[in-house]
Amino acid sequence: MACDREEKYDELVKEFEGNNNIHILRNGHLVSRASDYIIYSVEAAVIDRVVAQYGPSTKLGAIVGGQTSCKDPEIKAFEKYLPADVDIVSCHSLHGPNVDAKGQPLVLIKHRASDESFAKVEHVLSCLNSKVVYLSAEEHDRITADTQAVTHAAFLSMGKAWHATKQFPWEGTRYVGGIENVKINLMLRIYAQKWHVYAGLAILNPEAHKQIAQFAKSTTELFYLMLEGRADELRARVYAAKEKVFGAEGSPKWESKPLLRDDVLDQFSLRPPENAGPSAPSLPNNHLSLLAMVDCWSALGIVPYDHMICSTPLFRLWLGVTEHLFRTPGLLDECLKVGIEDRTFRRDDLQFTIAAAGWAECVGLRQFETWRERFAVTQAFFEPRFKGAVEVGNAMIKAVLASDEKD
Repeated sequence: MACDREEKYDELVKEFEGNNNIHILRNGHLVSRASDYIIYSVEAAVIDRVVAQYGPSTKLGAIVGGQTSCKDPEIKAFEKYLPADVDIVSCHSLHGPNVDAKGQPLVLIKHRASDESFAKVEHVLSCLNSKVVYLSAEEHDRITADTQAVTHAAFLSMGKAWHATKQFPWEGTRYVGGIENVKINLMLRIYAQKWHVYAGLAILNPEAHKQIAQFAKSTTELFYLMLEGRADELRARVYAAKEKVFGAEGSPKWESKPLLRDDVLDQFSLRPPENAGPSAPSLPNNHLSLLAMVDCWSALGIVPYDHMICSTPLFRLWLGVTEHLFRTPGLLDECLKVGIEDRTFRRDDLQFTIAAAGWAECVGLRQFETWRERFAVTQAFFEPRFKGAVEVGNAMIKAVLASDEKD
């Protein structure tokens, strides 16, 4: 049994007519009073209001959970509005749409439940063939803040920067190669989704605020060092962050095998055929977004490998290209040199820095409407190019996951 907002009832009935496994009801009261296991799949920003409306109708002895990406407001709503005889087992699939759930992390949170109820939830969700991770609500929010919130902020800032400079980066010759393919494809993937997915995770997760604020701070301070030509300070800061996050030269924290293979990523360019080929080599780039991410992790004491068991495909790609930059001989030094001496990407870096600060301020002020407007205007800029681009991004994620399985 399932429902959506009441005004969608007729539309859903028509969509699922003939499907004997799905029975559409008019509202949440009817679903709640008849179901033994209820999942609230609603925006984190409205979970309190929705549970307040339908929670009191929950069937005696039922199990209730939610699929929101931020568990703090979800658990508070359940505790506040659900009857005391109801068990609470929450969940969260740590991957986006169009990604096969098989083998991907699935968080289960036994917040208030008997062993019997928890076993029922495990059995129901076993059909996903996901990799189950057992966490508390607090642990979930801390890990998703460390892995997802600040990663999303980086890609959101890239989109704002390219929007501000009125460019589709894959159509030119400046953003070429595996690292750039990841940046572009994942940026488009995020802006092709609904705004509230990322807003709720960032604004409602109390653990996310400091991560996003620190990312903006790291971006700004590194950009200032580049602008002011302070090469020695820039190098010292970046190498100190490298050692703290990735380990010392003789005892690295990364595995002997890189997370990503460059030859896999090179296949997924969005560049038109006339700009492709050996005549369009990769331009040196200071990769400010990647340097700022490592500086942010260093400042917050985050070791990203500690969270691999709960990592999303997007985070693994982001960590993979960051690792690639920091472990490839000569590449990091080239980035630092470009940051000081080359002005090719200055305009883009300026807009990226402004965008990162803007998202951080929006999160700090808990401004959902401002977030929606900032997201929507950039989404509209890229929307004409979503067709085809999202499919390439999905194919890239599938190829990387398949490569991981083979290895």
